[in-house]
Amino acid sequence: MAVTARPELDVAAVRTDFPFLEELVDGLPFAYLDSAASAQKPRQVIDGLAHFYAHSYANVHRGVYALAERATDGYEGAREKVRAFLKAPSAREVIFTRGTTEGINLVAYAWGLDNLGPGDVVVSTDLEHHSNFVPWQYVAQRTGALFTTIPVDDAGELLLDDLDRIAALGTVKAVAIGYISNSLGTVNPVERLTAWAREQGAISFVDAAQAAPHRAIDVQALGCDFLALSAHKLCGPTSVGALWGRAALLERMAPFNLGGHMIRKVTRERTTWGELPAKFEAGTSPIAEAYGFGLAIDYLNAIGLDAIEEHEQRLLRYALERLPEVPGITLYGPPPERRSGVVAFNLGEIHPHDVAQVLGFEGVCIRAGHHCTQPLMSRFDLIATNRASFYLYTTEQEIDRLVDGLHLVQRKLG
Repeated sequence: MAVTARPELDVAAVRTDFPFLEELVDGLPFAYLDSAASAQKPRQVIDGLAHFYAHSYANVHRGVYALAERATDGYEGAREKVRAFLKAPSAREVIFTRGTTEGINLVAYAWGLDNLGPGDVVVSTDLEHHSNFVPWQYVAQRTGALFTTIPVDDAGELLLDDLDRIAALGTVKAVAIGYISNSLGTVNPVERLTAWAREQGAISFVDAAQAAPHRAIDVQALGCDFLALSAHKLCGPTSVGALWGRAALLERMAPFNLGGHMIRKVTRERTTWGELPAKFEAGTSPIAEAYGFGLAIDYLNAIGLDAIEEHEQRLLRYALERLPEVPGITLYGPPPERRSGVVAFNLGEIHPHDVAQVLGFEGVCIRAGHHCTQPLMSRFDLIATNRASFYLYTTEQEIDRLVDGLHLVQRKLG
């Protein structure tokens, strides 16, 4: 029987790509354990963006001179890279946005306002980031539809037995689910939920902001109708992301933003819209940002998403072995085989912000707060947690520094 070797990531070599690791805090490099909020940037992206600004910058789709053509080629080349990254059927289905949040709002408004009404049900989950919760809740309220959520169990996993109850509430029209929880790292059974949505005759929207940096995504295999992601979480620039949607749905939707570029013809009496993807890309495009998005995809593809995911799984298991050594610690979340590289915890009665601040003095960077998941916090009767999150440049030694720092917090504040 053939044995398939597990992918290996050379973390020492990867770390040489990230300039932020050259900065020292009291003689130590940063232990950056906040990649779920935003990933650091490698030289390949930083230097590539600088070169683009210096040698290829102009507005796109307008000029016929060489500089504008280079800029347009870079911008549209990035769209093709996103398409391939998501294994989408067509680049015209890829819409550049300011990030995942705008992609969600685009669909919630442009699809939801015209397709939802009284008697309809919009389904989200108690795990969602506010970005994939609030827009659907708001549009449901605007249209008279019912907004409801799939609850979670004590481990932070979805209670799918609740789907029958939800289906009985009315006509399920939209199902909005996060692929991976930013707060607990829970990996949701997306394929099962998109299949359930199809059975109900509903559209499905997948928030892949936390999944895209860490695992390969195939929108066709997932069976979803829409999926959104952000560049900054996968080593790319801020203020750019992408929405993928099925062309048949996008073509029937009204535009979200109106202005230049997204039109076909404007008269005093009537305006008609451009073809996809221009229809949803009003105004000046995020030209360099999209180009940097493409560079980040190149960088991750060269390393391999499978290798990144395997590396994070090793780190996660190591962290879950070491953290219980800290007196008074409480860990939240599912077992590692159904979790991404995120560890949520609290330290006795010490406020998470105090924990994070003391760790920050030691150069250990974590996030403390409700992580834009207040419905999830209320499910566990919490106001906030600490969150450590890992990425391709994270090492076991940084997790050791986290554990040592938590012992220090206990000595100082416990």
